[in-house]
Amino acid sequence: MKNALILFADGSEELEAVTVINILRRGGVTVTVAGLHAGPLRGSRGTVLLPDTTLDEALAHDYDMVVLPGGQPGTGHLKSDARVLDLVHRMNEAGKQVAAICAAPSVLAVVGLLDGKRATCYPGSLDGFRNVQVETRAVVEDGNIITSRGPGTAMDFALTLLERLAGKAKRNDVEADLVR
Repeated sequence: MKNALILFADGSEELEAVTVINILRRGGVTVTVAGLHAGPLRGSRGTVLLPDTTLDEALAHDYDMVVLPGGQPGTGHLKSDARVLDLVHRMNEAGKQVAAICAAPSVLAVVGLLDGKRATCYPGSLDGFRNVQVETRAVVEDGNIITSRGPGTAMDFALTLLERLAGKAKRNDVEADLVR
């Protein structure tokens, strides 16, 4: 069974995180939600989430995918955490799936994962990163990197991630049950 690690910091966009968690679990993917620190974390809109574990504990395990929700100041917290930067770099080097939505693609850009790649993000989040071909589609896939624009594209993003991990048939089954 495939597994995914979802990172969550104080100020992360809860709509993006919970949508991905929900869709992947519906599709049979084992999901671990890791907080940057222990205990409950408050999302960008005030919703409190209790992650499954801490990032330090999660780093002892292997994952098929890592997902970074956006939101502010959550993206700033992810971007300034050396453990996060090292994790996404190692996952990319291993050819694993690395996904980010909203402002979080900027975390990938900081470590050079988007150099020469196509990506999308919340408008303006990749300004200043000249080596990225920024597109305005809801979801952009380039190799093992998957990016998305923001809360309004979270469902499309989550379904794309499910397809990457569990295949087109599983995506279609889950999507049909959602009555879209």
